[in-house]
Amino acid sequence: MVNTCVQPGRLVYMLNFANLYKGLPKSIYILFIVQIVNRFGDFVSPFLTLYLTKKLGLSFETTGLIIMAGFILGAAGSLVCGKFADQLGRKRVYILIQTIAGMSLVPGAFFQNNPFVIVICVLIATFFNVAVGPLIASMIADMLPPDKRQVGYSLNYLGINLGVSLGPLVAGFLFNNCVALLFIGDAMTSFVAVCLVVMYVTDIYVTAQEVPATAKENDESGNIAEVLWRRPQVIIFFLIYIIYSVVYIQYSFSLPITLDSRFLARGPEIFGSLMSVNALTVMTLATWITIATKKFKPLNNIVMAGVLFAIGFGIIGVISTFSMFIISTILWTAGEILISTNFRVYIANNSPRNYRARFAALGNLSIGIGRALGTSVIGQYIGVIGINAVWPLIFILAATASVFMFLLSSYSNRFFHGPSTFNQVSK
Repeated sequence: MVNTCVQPGRLVYMLNFANLYKGLPKSIYILFIVQIVNRFGDFVSPFLTLYLTKKLGLSFETTGLIIMAGFILGAAGSLVCGKFADQLGRKRVYILIQTIAGMSLVPGAFFQNNPFVIVICVLIATFFNVAVGPLIASMIADMLPPDKRQVGYSLNYLGINLGVSLGPLVAGFLFNNCVALLFIGDAMTSFVAVCLVVMYVTDIYVTAQEVPATAKENDESGNIAEVLWRRPQVIIFFLIYIIYSVVYIQYSFSLPITLDSRFLARGPEIFGSLMSVNALTVMTLATWITIATKKFKPLNNIVMAGVLFAIGFGIIGVISTFSMFIISTILWTAGEILISTNFRVYIANNSPRNYRARFAALGNLSIGIGRALGTSVIGQYIGVIGINAVWPLIFILAATASVFMFLLSSYSNRFFHGPSTFNQVSK
């Protein structure tokens, strides 16, 4: 009797799980593969902190400033490339910038012990590479109606982490044995991704094939500042998200430093293992979390992400065993899933179609500012107070950001009803 009652419910849930990603446009599936290739070959950036400090002997403060400069350049590159993408088409600009990003890493293979060359190569690659995310996000938003976007971004995010599940293990091996291939491998996978987009992705924006959209997505005129000003809720969202970004970037900045301090020579290996745990957690939970939360408002899901960040990162300050680091990683990864499947949805649903790439780039700007602060300021903080003092601060920041996002979600419907209402109020 019990089995008879439970099995239908389980069957329905499993059918929902199996059908979640069915029926999407072909180009969405190609972009899924593109992300697998790109992120598998993302060898340089996850180990950049350790490379600059351990291989090149730079201080934590200097490393933080270099990474900060990279994030600032990446945000600027996103804005520039986003403007061209809105004018010329997402696909054309993607092909150009991904190719340049790949080519710029090649010299690093031949000048791997020259700090000046390495820094220049990384900064050039970052300027173009950071813009890839907003362009792919814009293509997904162009191809899907609002009610399908969370599913589309969930699949895209799953592709990213399928690549990341193996990439860090390979990168960790290359870091210790053949640094030149870190740069060559990163470049080659970029070229493969470009070939896939050239051959198989259709740019809906250029062909003007419309999909159902909301009134907030209608084309608008004016400069980007004017269009953004008519959407004050988006401005507030970006400002709050800066704090989220400060918190999240610690997975690649403060976490490897912490592991290197506590586990010594095993630090890079353990960091690579935790990045694989991160990716495997995404592959295991991303679809289930998407099914469980797709009926909730994107902002509410992001609130929960902040709570999981606070717990997952906060406990790093008091744990010391590898098993506890795995638990920590699973917790903040659950927050990462909620962020990644809702952040772009909120931006796409609140941006005009002909400014979509630029709004996505502004999302990257908020991410870049947070990462810049989260590396430069935290780098200085570590130099003065020490690595163990970082995690209580991160807990406070994550909890505060979650409260702010809850307030934005609670008051959005009351005060922000779209561009036209705001125009009437302002007049």
